Amino acid sequence: MLNLTDLKPVIEENVRTALTEDVGAGDITAALIPASDQASGRVISREHATICGTAWVDEVFRQVDPEVRIEWQVKDGDQVEPDQTLFTIEGAARSLLTGERASLNFLQTLSGTATLARSYADHVAETSVHLLDTRKTIPGLRMAQKYAVSCGGCFNHRIGLFDAFLIKENHILACGGISAAVNTARSMHADKPVEVEVENEEQLLEALQAGADIIMLDNFSPAQMVDAVTITAGRAKLEASGNITDETLLDYAKTGVDYISIGALTKHCRAIDLSMRLV
Repeated sequence: MLNLTDLKPVIEENVRTALTEDVGAGDITAALIPASDQASGRVISREHATICGTAWVDEVFRQVDPEVRIEWQVKDGDQVEPDQTLFTIEGAARSLLTGERASLNFLQTLSGTATLARSYADHVAETSVHLLDTRKTIPGLRMAQKYAVSCGGCFNHRIGLFDAFLIKENHILACGGISAAVNTARSMHADKPVEVEVENEEQLLEALQAGADIIMLDNFSPAQMVDAVTITAGRAKLEASGNITDETLLDYAKTGVDYISIGALTKHCRAIDLSMRLV
């Protein structure tokens, strides 16, 4: 699981980018308020949600005004009810208003990702399968969304194109076959995991013979996956992928595969409805 200590540089950069985009040369509307005016407020959730993004909110107000004080009443991974207070905030009224939108954008988006992940995780809670995210993330927010996925009870696939091999149809074609692709990967980076996508039993057997660490079963039916689990007999980890929906998820989870990758975890998320109320 990604941790906030390692993510600190990412969070700082995410926030700098967001504030540059939103505030630009300055918040001209907040400037209507006397600089000496103080305010307090609270942020609530208007719906059931799994919370994620507290560190991004803290960083927004640290960059806007380090004197702003935030008191959290929840932590990442907590499940909340409608109208529940997430945090209270105090400081210069100008600062609270300037940081409001950027902070809530992070919190609502990452909580939306975590909430969706939690719903999927709960669906297969009685099985041993691990649900994985993919690289289908919002540009610039990959690490943030992958952290949110873990807050929702799911797991992370590779971070990018650099930390693991995922040899798909076009790679296989260009390399001259599964065995050739796997052998080349081993010679280039022996320390990196090698995963191969297969579309039928023949390719599964070839990937096993080549020594792949993980084999992705692309668009296999649940019955075909049961057969693949039997054939593999623990020689490699198996991952189900391709057009798996919340309606069919449990059927795939019960086949005995180790992982199910779901692009929807990060690309189909809906932002949670939040509200900041100032006093």
